[in-house]
Amino acid sequence: MHASLKDIANALNLSTTTVSWVLSGKSEEKGISPATRDRVKECARELNYRPNLLARSLHDGCSNTIGLIVPSIGDQFYSSMVRFIELEAEKFGYALMVCSSENDRERENNIVDILRAKQVDGLLMAPTKYSNEKIVSMMEDNFPFVLFDRYFPELATNYVIIDNEIASYNLVKHLLEKCYNKIAVLTTNTHLYTMQLRYGGYCSAHEDMGLKPDERLYGEVDPKDYENSIETVLDRIFRDVPDVDAFFFTTHVLASRFFGYCTRKGINLDFGYACIHEEKLFNILAPHMNVAQLPIASLGREAVRILLQDIKRLKIKKKKTDPPPKQGVILSCSLEFRD
Repeated sequence: MHASLKDIANALNLSTTTVSWVLSGKSEEKGISPATRDRVKECARELNYRPNLLARSLHDGCSNTIGLIVPSIGDQFYSSMVRFIELEAEKFGYALMVCSSENDRERENNIVDILRAKQVDGLLMAPTKYSNEKIVSMMEDNFPFVLFDRYFPELATNYVIIDNEIASYNLVKHLLEKCYNKIAVLTTNTHLYTMQLRYGGYCSAHEDMGLKPDERLYGEVDPKDYENSIETVLDRIFRDVPDVDAFFFTTHVLASRFFGYCTRKGINLDFGYACIHEEKLFNILAPHMNVAQLPIASLGREAVRILLQDIKRLKIKKKKTDPPPKQGVILSCSLEFRD
């Protein structure tokens, strides 16, 4: 059984208040001598003292914990985001509670409720399309949160995203300038605004080159059934446009599934390629893949910065009637043209 503040106070013949001040880092502020401070810390170590974080959060109104919700921890992009966000948060003394929504609205809503019940100081989340109701609820409560990778333009929230439309436009325009004129686009989760922007960039690149996108080259993959759906989509594209000469992937996951399809079907990989984000297998299967490298470290850094600013403002105001101003950050991708 761990020692309590009272145990330490009794052992040193001090008040529990004095012990509490020392262990919460307030000894200098409260005029406690270095000798007393050192005695308290040494006794805490000897008695194996562990602070009651729940009690402290209730007393101080903060837990130094941030909730992080991603669609899938297994996704390479989101797992990298978790790592960078964790490292950034640690710099400021915050720990993460990481959860996966699996792109399910009900699951995500439950996670938000659980994290708030656990007294997290704020939330970082890559939301599902159907998160509006829960997000509006957090807005009404002035609860600190930041959306990243995905956001809702109709809602006044903090968000950090990439330049989805511009990155897609430049990738597809590059393929067109390389004389690929039958470029298929594979996309998914088209209900998400970010995916709509990526497809918009594909269309705009064609239009600016005096071309009209061929509807037969559009492929929408069901995210709940990738394997069967991508096979159906690609079977149709290769059947309807057998001379398709390039592919634009709106996500790295689609690209990896495409290569799996081609391997199963024995299809030559001699196409032009462009993709939002990169996977290591591209170096082997398609070294000439043109990619928009997502600024993962910057996404994590900016999301944490904005969230901690909101948390700090609310602490200072000690009231939740005046919400902090919202920040929207759009980061540029690094384009790598390899063909």
